[in-house]
Amino acid sequence: MVDTLRYGIVGTGMMGVEHIRNLAILEGADVIAIADPEPKSLGWAREALGTAAQGVAEFPDSRSMMENVQLDAVVVVSPNFTHRAVLEPLLDSDVAILCEKPLCTTMADARWVVEQAEARAGLFWTGMEYRFMPPAAAFIEEIHGGKVGTLRMLSIREHRFPFLAKVGDWNRFSHNTGGTMVEKCCHFFDLMRVVTRSEPVRVYCSGAMDVNHLDERYEGRTPDIIDNSFTTVDFADGSRAMLDLCVFAEGAQHQEEMSATGDKGRLDVLIPPGDVVWYPRVPWPGPKAVKRWHVAVDKAAMEAGSHHGATFYQHAAFARAVRGQDKVQVTARDGLMAVAIGVAAELSAREKRAVEIGEVLG
Repeated sequence: MVDTLRYGIVGTGMMGVEHIRNLAILEGADVIAIADPEPKSLGWAREALGTAAQGVAEFPDSRSMMENVQLDAVVVVSPNFTHRAVLEPLLDSDVAILCEKPLCTTMADARWVVEQAEARAGLFWTGMEYRFMPPAAAFIEEIHGGKVGTLRMLSIREHRFPFLAKVGDWNRFSHNTGGTMVEKCCHFFDLMRVVTRSEPVRVYCSGAMDVNHLDERYEGRTPDIIDNSFTTVDFADGSRAMLDLCVFAEGAQHQEEMSATGDKGRLDVLIPPGDVVWYPRVPWPGPKAVKRWHVAVDKAAMEAGSHHGATFYQHAAFARAVRGQDKVQVTARDGLMAVAIGVAAELSAREKRAVEIGEVLG
C-alpha cells in the first residue's frame, strides 16, 4: 500500500479535465502524467492542474507515457474508438486501469479487452459514473433492500441537452462512438443490470436522428447519431426495463428520472435535485402515503464535475480497490455487457426488430 497514488490521464478533453479536477480533491491522489496528441487538450489539462502542472510530464500517447513514468493508476478518457489502441500498452503492464465508458465501440474489441483484463494481475475498472451518483446509489440500495418488493418494472428517462462539440467532432458519427445507444446509453444499460441483478435476454429500440445535427456537415459528411429513442430490455428473471432518451430537451426540470416498481410499491429518484420518492401501494382509492427525502452530495464533488458528484465517488471507490481495501465494483465484463445491450439497441433501431442478446454476444 502506498500513501499517495500516482495517476496518469490519457485523453485530456472535457471529461479528462473532469477526472483531473476530481483527483485534485481526492486525498492521496497525485496526477503526475498526462497524454493526448492534441496540444489544445493538453492546455486544458494544464489549466485544470493549476500550479501543479509544472511537475506533470506530458506525452502524445499512452505507450510513451508508460515507457517513461512509473504509475500506480491510469485513467483512460480518450475518444471511444481509440480505447483498444490506448489500452494495449497499459494491459501489458500491471498498472491499475480505469477506462471510461463505453469500454469499446465494437463487440470484438470489447471481448478482446475482457480477455486481456481477466488474464492480468493489475486491476481493471470500467468507468460507469451513474452508479456512483449518491441519489442513484441510494435508490439502488433501497431496491436491493426490498423496498419495492419483487421488482417487475424499471423505467429510466434522460431528457437533456444535445451532445457537446468534441475535438475533431468525432462524436457526431456512429463509427467513432459505437452509436448513441452505445456511447451515451451504456450508462443506463449498466444501471439496468445493477438494479435488476439479472442479465438481458432481448432488446427492442425505436429511435432516430430527428432534430439535432440535421444541418451539420463535416468534410461533406452528415452526422448519423440517434437523438431520441425508446428502448425496452427483457431480463432473464422476468423483469423488464425501459429507457426513454431525448437529447433535445434542454428545458426539462430533471435530466434523469428513474422509477422502480414492484409488488410493494414504486420508488423514484430525480436528478437533479437528488430526491428519492416512495409510493407504497395502498388500498384503492387511497389516501396516498407518499414520502420524499433528499440525498446530500459533497459540495466540492458537485463543483468538480457535471455528473452530480459521481466522478469523485467513483474515484474514491477505485482508489480503495487499487490500495487493496475494496473490490473492483465495475469490471471489464460489466463494460462488455453494457456495450452488448447498446449494440443490440442500435441494431434494433436500424432494422426495426427485436434483437436477442445472444445475437450480439456470439
